[in-house]
Amino acid sequence: MIKQVIVIRRDLHMRQGKAVAQGAHAAMLFLIDRLMKGPGEAPGGFTETEVRWLGGPMGKICLRVESEEELLQIVEDTREAGLTVHTVTDSGRTEFGGVPTLTCCAIGPNEAERIDAVTGHLKLL
Repeated sequence: MIKQVIVIRRDLHMRQGKAVAQGAHAAMLFLIDRLMKGPGEAPGGFTETEVRWLGGPMGKICLRVESEEELLQIVEDTREAGLTVHTVTDSGRTEFGGVPTLTCCAIGPNEAERIDAVTGHLKLL
């Protein structure tokens, strides 16, 4: 199974809609990264696994962490495992008192076993 995992901070007590929007930003960053190449570079560069995921059913799992430190550790562990990870820092315009705040990350898409090695201990959102 191929999936993408969204990891969201619960300690921020974001409104439900805000948390969903942040997770959506994280999920989209994978595509933006692949499609928005620099001048002279061809867009794409999807791996075979990513192409299979894009073909459906595009499995996603939302998990939670309880602190910025825990999220940063997941990001570090993900990179060490050789997996793709994208983080979202909210601008703070609608929440967080105008302070840019790290809210979540998206891991993958990749084989579930590879992602589970990093996130298998986390609880569902």
